[in-house]
Amino acid sequence: MRYTFLLYSDPAMAANMTEEDWAKSKEIYGQYIGALQEAGVFIETDWLHPADTATTVTLAGGEKRVQDGPFAETKETLGGYFAIDVENLDEAMKWAEKCPHVHYGKLEIRASAMGSV
Repeated sequence: MRYTFLLYSDPAMAANMTEEDWAKSKEIYGQYIGALQEAGVFIETDWLHPADTATTVTLAGGEKRVQDGPFAETKETLGGYFAIDVENLDEAMKWAEKCPHVHYGKLEIRASAMGSV
């Protein structure tokens, strides 16, 4: 079953990161991606630009509304995701606990609804 890990964190944490901090972070995430690949459960990942670069669109109520930035003002924002393919939620939780992100942010696990709707 496909599970997506949604990675939330406070963007202010990244504001003071040095080049060395970014290099170390990329190395740590690279090792995690390698472990997912080696286990044969990796589907994809992406790292998103900050929420203040987002554009939100809705046609709810029949009227088009476009908003620069995220829909909701929150301290923590979605910064990226991982998609994996494992047998069940217990396996997904084991991989979530290994994700470097859980040490400084929140990781939300969601099962794919494709094929069940």
